[in-house]
Amino acid sequence: MNLSDLLNSSVGQSIVKSVAGQFGLDEYQASAAVNTAIPVILGGLNKNVQTPEGAESLNNALESKHDGSLLDNLGGILGGNVGDLLQDGGGILGHVFGNNVPAVESGVAQKTGISMDKIGPIIKMLAPVVMAYLGKEKSSNNVNAGGLSDLLGGLLGGGQPQQSAGGGLFDMISGMLDKDKDGSALDDIFDMFTKK
Repeated sequence: MNLSDLLNSSVGQSIVKSVAGQFGLDEYQASAAVNTAIPVILGGLNKNVQTPEGAESLNNALESKHDGSLLDNLGGILGGNVGDLLQDGGGILGHVFGNNVPAVESGVAQKTGISMDKIGPIIKMLAPVVMAYLGKEKSSNNVNAGGLSDLLGGLLGGGQPQQSAGGGLFDMISGMLDKDKDGSALDDIFDMFTKK
C-alpha cells in the first residue's frame, strides 16, 4: 500500500472528517491539510532513517509505542479528546524535525492557506497516526531497521530521496511543494527541514 491508497481509504476519509470537525474546516481544507502534512511527516522520517542511528531509533519506536494499534480505534480517538494525541504528536515532531518544527508548520500553512494556529495542532494530531500506520506496515511486511528507508520510499511513491518520486500522491501535491520546479517535491521538502 502506498500513501495515496491510505489517503483514499476509509481510514484516510475518517482522518479528513476528524480534522474538519476538530478544527472548524470544510472537508476541502481538511483534505488539503492532511494531504500536505502526511507526506511532509513521512519525508522527515525518511530523511532520519538515512543514518543507521536514525533507522534504529525509528525501528524501536515502531516496535514499542507505535505498533499500529492506534488505528484499531482511530475514529473513537480522533472523535474524542485529542489532548494525549497532540502531546504525543508534539514529541514525535520534535524528534523528527528538531528545531525545524516551526518551519515545517509554516511551510504546510503556506501550502494549504490554513492559519498557523490550526496547522500546528493538525500536524501534531497526524504525527501519531502516521507512526501507527508505519508501524502496521512494518509489522505486516516484516521490515527491520535496515528496510525502513525502502518502506518509507514505497509509501512516498517509490524511489530514494535523491530521485524524483513519481506517481500517486506526489504527482498531485508536487505542484504545491516543488518550489524549484525540478520535477521532484522531495528535495524541496528536505530543504524545508534543513534550512536554518
